[in-house]
Amino acid sequence: MALKRERIDDQANQRRAEALAEALPWINQFSGKTFVVKYGGSAMEDMDLCKQVVADIVLMKLVGIRVVLVHGGGKAISRLMDELNLEVHFKDGLRVTDGPAMRAVQMALVGEVNQMLVSQINAYGEYGVSITGADGRTLEAVPISNDLGRVGAVSHVNTKLIETVLDEGYIPVIAGVGWAPSGAYNINADLAASEIAIALKADKLIYLSDVDGLYRDFSDKDSLFSTLTLDDAHELIDSGELEGGMIPKVKTSVAALEAGVERIHFLNGTYPHSILLEVFTDSGVGTMFKQNDR
Repeated sequence: MALKRERIDDQANQRRAEALAEALPWINQFSGKTFVVKYGGSAMEDMDLCKQVVADIVLMKLVGIRVVLVHGGGKAISRLMDELNLEVHFKDGLRVTDGPAMRAVQMALVGEVNQMLVSQINAYGEYGVSITGADGRTLEAVPISNDLGRVGAVSHVNTKLIETVLDEGYIPVIAGVGWAPSGAYNINADLAASEIAIALKADKLIYLSDVDGLYRDFSDKDSLFSTLTLDDAHELIDSGELEGGMIPKVKTSVAALEAGVERIHFLNGTYPHSILLEVFTDSGVGTMFKQNDR
């Protein structure tokens, strides 16, 4: 006995078909390319949103994109430090990390956030592999300053482990814990993602946070930059117009573009399917940095 199918609105069907048709040339263009996605902030705190972002990342993998996921976890670290009665201090936007704080960073980033993301990915199949920057000395670190304790800058990226995982068809999920002869270091996830993208010669570096992109003036929501070239970014830095929080983001983007990364995207991860809209549609969302127009 055949079941009667419910009639679906013809206009809704048409919109779905048009969305798929619009995505096809982008899927064709990006299949086989390498994307580095940095995920963090409040966008990672809401589990329903997190599941949606993970689903979008898995979809990119399934259409042939080599996706590397680098994650932060500042709120999870702060929660754990509070539970352990450890004081939380920041200097110049970086967490002051002494020995006990470093152990909390490893527990929160590696034991909690990383495993949660890998578990979410693997709900769709055997796709996610957990990596820390210390595994295979993937992220070799040097201390930034004595005042910050075990906060490190990336001195070298060993891509062998990441590329092996990608070549085997998996998604590497990387926690920002770096390796040094003296032990582990806390690596800022934005910087880790940039260095990994440069080392992998990635085609795209995507930052997912809880803001829509980069603004000339954050208090003016009409001042969002849609597209910036490398020359535009240099002019903004030289002009002195940028607010404090934007300066390191723009400088990091400039360094990545100059090192050969083709596109850098700043997206709001709390906006439904922002990655898919940016990657697979003609208009996109958020802010895109690109090489100079030719």
